[in-house]
Amino acid sequence: MKSRPLITRFRFALAGLRYALRHERSFRTHLSAVLFVAVAVFWFRPPLIWQALLWVMVALVLAAELFNTALEATLDALHPQQAEFVRNAKDCAAAAVLILSIAALLVFALMALAIKLQ
Repeated sequence: MKSRPLITRFRFALAGLRYALRHERSFRTHLSAVLFVAVAVFWFRPPLIWQALLWVMVALVLAAELFNTALEATLDALHPQQAEFVRNAKDCAAAAVLILSIAALLVFALMALAIKLQ
């Protein structure tokens, strides 16, 4: 893949986003949170550092969800009978998304508190 032109690799990435949008409910749920963050940033107008933290957290959650999707698809294709190690790997990937989601909520709450205390 490294020898392919940049535009081709970009198309592969967009295909991954399209796949996640069509087939992954969790990804669509997290994308709805992006709209919430955008409205909150517009409404509260936090300092740039808070905006940067929020958008980094959004990107991390979405990326983790995409990694989770990739892992699940790979494991399901390689080992469709759902062995215990497959379940454990998928559960751990889902837990990573959960931890990042909680961290993102915490960053949002701290931002709201900081704005309120100003």
